[in-house]
Amino acid sequence: MKAILLGLLSALFFSVTFILNRSMELSGGHWAWSASLRYFFMLPILVLIVFLQGKLLPVLRHLRENLFGWIVWSTVGFGFFYTPIAFATVYGPGWLVAATFQMTIIAGSLLVPLLNQNSSMSRRIPLASILISLIILFGVFIMQLEHASTVPLQNVLLCVLPLIVAAFAYPLGNRKMMHLVGGSLSTIQRVLGMTIASMPLWIILAVYGTVVHGLPSSGQVSQSFIVAVSSGVIATVLFFYATELVKDSPSKLAGVEATQSGEVLFALLGEMLLLHTALPSSLTIFGMILIIFGMILHSLHSAISTRKLARMNVEVHHG
Repeated sequence: MKAILLGLLSALFFSVTFILNRSMELSGGHWAWSASLRYFFMLPILVLIVFLQGKLLPVLRHLRENLFGWIVWSTVGFGFFYTPIAFATVYGPGWLVAATFQMTIIAGSLLVPLLNQNSSMSRRIPLASILISLIILFGVFIMQLEHASTVPLQNVLLCVLPLIVAAFAYPLGNRKMMHLVGGSLSTIQRVLGMTIASMPLWIILAVYGTVVHGLPSSGQVSQSFIVAVSSGVIATVLFFYATELVKDSPSKLAGVEATQSGEVLFALLGEMLLLHTALPSSLTIFGMILIIFGMILHSLHSAISTRKLARMNVEVHHG
């Protein structure tokens, strides 16, 4: 339950990404700068935090010893996750981007056989978690229905297709890095390492943004800083810590990843308050209710699985 609550709290901070990325897009900012600035700001903040903890050298040492793995999976987990999200905001409101990204709930479960090939963990796809996730995704689909019927097909595809990449890249990069680190680094050390290792991509994106758009405005810089602190540092550390707590249980891991569907609700409310978007229709509200219901089911399923496992351990011990 602790991991579920941490996941939900991270979803609240993650939702700032979708709201402010949309705000930057509406005010003329370029998506390449929205993506790269977040990680440029994250880097010194994380370096300072980890340095003050006296844990910077182990990160640099691990990076040096496993440089190729760090670069590959950090680029996947951070680069192929966040770049498509920033790009998709050009073609849809923040809440729609947040809703579409919830495909990561199913993606995380589908990746279980691939990620656990050389592990003692279960390689079976957690079917119960996927069935519950389908309820959440059905709610997401309903929320998108009204908006998708009012925009050109090209816009829908340019919003959805990049987010399919992001949906798989985030859990894939996160879990591969957990395997690579093997518990030798803390959550915030791992986030710092991934930020450092993904820097080549952000530099390339910044150069691209400069060439096609020019330098970012002061408004985009300040909003990107807020995104970096809220989503890049606070939310990422909370979410990675939550996944660390349940990393040995595919069903509970799927439950934590399902909490990220809360981003849809938080993003929608945030856009209504800050960007003055219209009130949602009754159909959208129904979709939101389905998402909340699915999240509660995931939480209950996680709690039941924990109790069953504890009971089996007790029986084995007494047997």
